[in-house]
Amino acid sequence: MTPASSNIYAIGDLQGCHQSLLDLLKRIDATTPDARLIFVGDLVNRGPQSLATLRLIRSLGDRAQALLGNHDLHLLAAAHGIRKLHRSDTLDDILDAPDREELLDWLRQRPLALLQENHLFVHAGALPQWSAAKTVALAQEVESVLRSPLWVEFLREMYGNQPARWDDTLQGNDRLRCIVNALTRLRFCTEDGSMELTAKGSTGTSMPGYLPWFDVPQRQTQDVTVVCGHWSTLGLVLRPNLIGLDTGCVWGGKLTAVRLADRLLLQVSCPQAQRPGE
Repeated sequence: MTPASSNIYAIGDLQGCHQSLLDLLKRIDATTPDARLIFVGDLVNRGPQSLATLRLIRSLGDRAQALLGNHDLHLLAAAHGIRKLHRSDTLDDILDAPDREELLDWLRQRPLALLQENHLFVHAGALPQWSAAKTVALAQEVESVLRSPLWVEFLREMYGNQPARWDDTLQGNDRLRCIVNALTRLRFCTEDGSMELTAKGSTGTSMPGYLPWFDVPQRQTQDVTVVCGHWSTLGLVLRPNLIGLDTGCVWGGKLTAVRLADRLLLQVSCPQAQRPGE
């Protein structure tokens, strides 16, 4: 049975900020002792304690669900030599851990989208042509590959910005890559769903013809509340059909949780682990 939204909290991007997570969990437990948690992805990287963060979330068991974000996929790719570590990455503690393989196996089996209590959870966004049900179905196509013996081969083909526009006739790795990019990297797109995947600024910094994905007129997910992270320069967003939760914890901002039933907001201030541009 799907739990009632009265005790579900959505939590923004952690990026390895373990102490901030502990502080937030104390506040959640004091407010809602039976709380269930949904993390919107980017569990690891750039923060000081990626290993401890990943272990903690895994230890929560059925109490918590966690989505895959772009940094989590980067960890999986780096672990198999598919992506090189960036100088600002903080993944060595996971890659050197004795329980590395258990953690990576757990991580690759996390979902890319969830639909619960009329809330659609994704890390970054959903293309305007996708309904909530279609978003979840497309996410499951990628999830099935990541959970299969072919998952490393897929990671080798996952990176790239093309195709930039969704088409139902897409097949193979092009189809899967487009799905992953929308769910874990999307910020701006055109009204026909063509993605621009390099811009990271706030909503007023888009190229001509591009909009924040959630401002595209007639997007097919307007009938649900989309809950996402990924966009730290956007900050907290609370609209009737949108909850944006990346409030820049790793950059010295806040770590945010929102209770779905009543939009109760819980936040903790975070020490700065990275400087913008690193």
